[in-house]
Amino acid sequence: MLIDCLQYANWSEKIFRQLREGGVDAIHVTIAYHENFRETVLNFEQWNRWFEQYPDLIMKGQWASDIDVARATGRTAVFFGFQNPSPMEDDIGLVEILHTLGARFMQLTYNNQSLLATGCYESYDSGITRMGKQVIKEMNRVGLVVDMSHSGDRSTIEAADISERPIAITHANPYDWSPALRNKKDDVIRAVTEAGGMLGFSVYPHHLKGKGDCTLESFCQMIADTAGKYGAEHLGIGTDLCQDQPDSIVEWMRVGRWSKEIDYGEGSAAAPGFPEMPSWFKDNRDFGNIKAGLKATGLSDAEVAGIMGGNWYRFFKENFVAAADQ
Repeated sequence: MLIDCLQYANWSEKIFRQLREGGVDAIHVTIAYHENFRETVLNFEQWNRWFEQYPDLIMKGQWASDIDVARATGRTAVFFGFQNPSPMEDDIGLVEILHTLGARFMQLTYNNQSLLATGCYESYDSGITRMGKQVIKEMNRVGLVVDMSHSGDRSTIEAADISERPIAITHANPYDWSPALRNKKDDVIRAVTEAGGMLGFSVYPHHLKGKGDCTLESFCQMIADTAGKYGAEHLGIGTDLCQDQPDSIVEWMRVGRWSKEIDYGEGSAAAPGFPEMPSWFKDNRDFGNIKAGLKATGLSDAEVAGIMGGNWYRFFKENFVAAADQ
């Protein structure tokens, strides 16, 4: 089983076919960065059109059982998530509606302070807000997973403690391996995994040791070391692949509507666009390289199978249903 728990590609028939060529059984796709509720609904609508256009390649995923259907029919199950709570605006009642529409992950922040928590780029992390505590409770109730990939350390640790269900960091790497603002420190990963949560490893170059020059061996050894510290059962893949996106998109991702000035995020004025991907992972046909690299570290076949998808499958099965139905 192969599951990638985060991509934001410039979707096309070519990429849908590459998903199948790469044997990707399920994928979590970002459908909102800065969009409000109505704009997010339009993104759901676009995906409905793709499901109608390419029914032999992709299908909508809502439950873990949809992955079983996708595998049996030779398709990829597509699950939806938000990298920002902006789709719920300031209305907690929209949490359930968004879950009903098909959302299964929602970040409490995207780099900046939100109504719910503090982003990883803020100079001071005030933790989960009053509204954030209520929204986490509602997300737990309906089966919308709390994702803290772009949140600050204190906010993430508090979210893991406050949430009555396991939370996720869908796309990041250990800070000790590569000290990027978006990567996660030991106490953060430990808080998430000890509460039953998941960490998805990113291949986005700004999160890698050596960036685009990172070797497959270094990446896979880092995963093996992380498994030794926190348990392989809490680990998966969340590539953060932004295939075929123009550089204008990364500018919009960083700036949205919150600033008139250019914010380079993890980039710089000299290199403002998307970074060059490592040679061993360019698109969805390259997951075999990661699998082979993990096996070469000495991880067991069961551990490798879990990291490549089995662990996310278990997590989806346990956390997408309403709390009352567990």
